[in-house]
Amino acid sequence: MAPVIAIDGPAGSGKSTLARRLARVLGLPYLNTGLMYRALTLEALRRGLDLADENALARLALELRFDLSSSSDPPHLLIGGVEESSELMSPEVERHVSLVSSHPRVREVLRTEQRRLGAAGGVVEGRDIGSVVFPDADVKVLLLADPRERARRRVRERERSESARDLGEALEARDALDARINPFVPAAEAVAIDTTGKDADEVFAEVLALVRERLGGRW
Repeated sequence: MAPVIAIDGPAGSGKSTLARRLARVLGLPYLNTGLMYRALTLEALRRGLDLADENALARLALELRFDLSSSSDPPHLLIGGVEESSELMSPEVERHVSLVSSHPRVREVLRTEQRRLGAAGGVVEGRDIGSVVFPDADVKVLLLADPRERARRRVRERERSESARDLGEALEARDALDARINPFVPAAEAVAIDTTGKDADEVFAEVLALVRERLGGRW
């Protein structure tokens, strides 16, 4: 059985860059669970749903189709059979995704999908992967970073499509909302790595060494 590697952390901590690269090197699928909540948020906004209506959002979540691509390296999430769109990363989605993802019924629906997609192994990133989605993950990593650095990274990732000011404000709003209604609770046994001041290569080398040590040559 292929291993499950859980990468948790707040927005902008470097999860996606690390997880995608790890998956490619290890020959595992890459699952970005945050995109699933963003996809639901975007579709709810398009339909004009009340984002406080938990039941309506849970029903909508059941309608969405998630798969792993079979032709990309690494295999990664498809939403409705297509690649992620830039709309998923918009400031509007950033501002509302915390509220959408705070509903227990929504998380239950998407958690079932996440477990299905990761059942055969993979590098899975999110906020509660090691603590809730895959509590028996082979390796659990918690990425942290200074809030100002997280905001700068998010701006660099998306500066071509959105203004730095809009993205920075959206991330600050999301942090505040997360702290109030969707607090981050990492797995107690996760290895915490502060990425502040480190480049992507440094973080990747540190985590790859940890993964290989924990797997003990099994992968």
